[in-house]
This record gives sequence, structure tokens and C-alpha cells, in this order.
Amino acid sequence: MARGTLREAPRSDKNGNAELLQAAAECFMEQGFHATSIDDVARRLGATKGRVYHYYRSKTDLFFDVHREGMRRNFEAVRPVVRGPDKGGVRLRAMFLRHALSMMENLAFETVVVQGVHMHRLAATTPEQRRVLNELMTIRNDFEALFKSVAYEGVEDGSIKAPDVSIAIKAALGALNWICIWYRPRTGETEDDRLILAEKIVDTIMHGLAAEAE
Repeated sequence: MARGTLREAPRSDKNGNAELLQAAAECFMEQGFHATSIDDVARRLGATKGRVYHYYRSKTDLFFDVHREGMRRNFEAVRPVVRGPDKGGVRLRAMFLRHALSMMENLAFETVVVQGVHMHRLAATTPEQRRVLNELMTIRNDFEALFKSVAYEGVEDGSIKAPDVSIAIKAALGALNWICIWYRPRTGETEDDRLILAEKIVDTIMHGLAAEAE
């Protein structure tokens, strides 16, 4: 589906309860899915666990909604630069840059997205959970397809040279998604600091794709 119609991750903060999702994302990032309890989330939120259960039947349902919100933020970050008058290589670099920054700025949510991928691979879930995970993986695949679509345009207009666009994009997104594993904000870090780091990462990726020099 590299060039097809793409779905977007829906906004998943039920009734606007963004604080709950943020608290849950931080707990899942720090402790992992299995070690995190509803009590942990409630303590982080500064509320009773009854507030959590008011919105979610289980920890798994909460985890899935955090995953959805992470993907929604990914789409929101790259959407403004997908289309435009620039060549495919220029737009692809802009997409990579925005995704890298989103990984840093939404670190807790994007860590949960990566955890969700691992959960899907392990398949240690109930049939209903498996159904939801498959839906989440479809959203993830649609996000990847955005990059493939622009990369194909770059190949056609000569701004990108990639023998296999699908493999190139998977490798590039793999490198960007891995940011959530090694990156942690430093004391006093600024937006400019994150931008400089993101540009270094993306320039390395684009060099590998042999894009034309600006």
C-alpha cells in the first residue's frame, strides 16, 4: 500500500483526558507494560485508580489508547510536509526531521508505540487484544506508507536513489524509532539542541539514500 489512500490514527484521549494518557505513557515507558499497574498510573496521576477504571476496563485497554495517541502525534508531525512543490527528496528529509523531533518531544508515547510492536510480535495476547493490535499495526503500516509514497516520488524526480524503496524506508524509520531507546533529554536541553541532534541523524540517513545535494 505504498501509494494508496492512507488512514490516520484517531485522536484517542477519551473525553479529553490527556493527563491520564500522559501519566500512563510515562509509567509504561519507565517500567514496561507488564510491570506497570493501574495503581502506578493512578499514583502518577495523583488520583484514585477509580478514575482510571472510569475510562478503561483494563491496563491493556489503556496501553492501546496510549499507543493510538502516539501514532496520532506521529501523523500530526509529518502531515504538513508530505505534499508540496519541492522534490521528493526534500520532502522526505523534512518528514524524517519532523518524525525525529516527534520521537524526542513525545518520548513516553513513542516508547509505548515501540512496545506495542514488540507485543504484536510476541502474540501473547487474547483474541480480542490481537484484533486491536492488528488494527494498531495497520495504522503503523499506513504511516510507513506515507514515507514510501514520497520516496517513490523522489526516485521518479531524481532526488533520491534507492534500489529498494521499501527496504530503504524500513531501515530509515527503524533508525528514527530507535531514538526512544537511547535518547533521554539532558538537563537544560532546548528546542534548538533537539533540532541539531535531529538534523545530524537525518543527514546521516539521507546520505545513505544518496539524495541529491541541495
